[in-house]
Amino acid sequence: MRCVLLIPAWRPQELFPKRTALSQLNYWQPLGTLYVASSLQEAGHEVHFLNGAFLGHQELLAELRRLGPQVVGIYSTAFGWPQAVRTAQDIRVQLKDAFLLAGGPYPIAMKAQCLKEAPALDAVVSGEGEHTMVELLERLERGRTLEGLRGLIFRKRAGEIVENPPRALIQDLDSLPFPARELLHDKQAYLPAPATYRRRPVAVMLTSRGCNRRCIFCFQLGREIRFRSIANVIAEIEHCLREGYREIKFIDDTMAANYHRALELAQEIRLRGLRFSWFASACVNQVDARLLRAFKEAGCWAILMGAESGVQKNLNALRKGITVEQTRRAVKAAKEAGLRVFLPFIFGIPGETYQEALQSIQFAIELEPDVVNFHALTPFPGTELYERAHQWGRIARDLRDYTYQGAAFVPHTLKREEILQLRQLAFRRFYSRPRYWLRRLLALRSLGDLRAVVLGARSLLGLWVSKGLFRTVLKSATLR
Repeated sequence: MRCVLLIPAWRPQELFPKRTALSQLNYWQPLGTLYVASSLQEAGHEVHFLNGAFLGHQELLAELRRLGPQVVGIYSTAFGWPQAVRTAQDIRVQLKDAFLLAGGPYPIAMKAQCLKEAPALDAVVSGEGEHTMVELLERLERGRTLEGLRGLIFRKRAGEIVENPPRALIQDLDSLPFPARELLHDKQAYLPAPATYRRRPVAVMLTSRGCNRRCIFCFQLGREIRFRSIANVIAEIEHCLREGYREIKFIDDTMAANYHRALELAQEIRLRGLRFSWFASACVNQVDARLLRAFKEAGCWAILMGAESGVQKNLNALRKGITVEQTRRAVKAAKEAGLRVFLPFIFGIPGETYQEALQSIQFAIELEPDVVNFHALTPFPGTELYERAHQWGRIARDLRDYTYQGAAFVPHTLKREEILQLRQLAFRRFYSRPRYWLRRLLALRSLGDLRAVVLGARSLLGLWVSKGLFRTVLKSATLR
């Protein structure tokens, strides 16, 4: 069958303030969609991919008319759901007989509710999509019923919504074909934010799926980690290098969840002489000097570790399972290993006060990471924060506000305006220090580094000249 997988059209101004967009804008390889695509290809289907990050809404529709697919899969996050609904409606008008379904974080979290909100859709995928989509197309091709197809919620012709049982998580990740990155066409266009990569093109890769931690803001399918074998990961790295990729961003929720496996992977990369730069994420209580040195020796140049707060009470409220002191030690060890350090912080934690948020800003300055980000805690559907939001505060009505940029969740202890002020104040205080800019200038090693510094300087200027910078992202925010 001919299948099109697509991401609805979106524009940077829908996510980022105009004055800082250039230093924040990023285009990630849509790994989940590409895994589904390769699984369908392996089953013998014709698969196309359309990305609304680079195509306008009308261009997407024109491409669909040209391709004439029998099945269209629409990917959606929470903030992108309104546009996904519109996209499905417009596709239905021009492709009356096509089977339309949605997948991604929002459909997985909301399940049958999505079919009620989007009458143009025939189904939603309620979990990992690789096996579900292969079985779906097989049944459609043979004219078989969708009853009992695990992982699919569908609408009968009479309008009745049928919720099939969930599909078990894929345990043997090695059995999956590598993501169909060839469908991206221009791999040079898929770049993380400036300063978060060194060489291009950049491939995105997962060496595991899942997380067994209990953070209230994180959405997970189950609470287990499934690991790919080292041999399978190395094979994909080598495949990416043959395809011309020069850097890999590992996006596991925490790459060091299994310490010895992470160490073995780094050692294997080095022993095989695989020459590429890479970026990893890890939890501060899962790394030490030995592991971080092994990462560095294998080509890792930077690591992201979730600091989130400089106040232990607030870390406990998030259920991070870490301490402030562990963050301090991990940052110190990463710097000594020669890695650049990226730290995200969060404002709007349940029970957090304005003064405690100021302590977190000071903690970030004390740690002196290379790059720091200050997010607003966001209550994504499917998370404990979303389910218990009214116990801890208020949430925004409009899903378009569900990005890290505004204040979709406001705890009882803060005001929405205070969260927006804190974000702007934090960026100003951290990035306006002469010491920070001296370090950045001394660390320049490439034109890419220079470009990141220039874009950062422009964003810093925007932080100073715009009084309500982040307020513009949430013009219509209404809390309930």
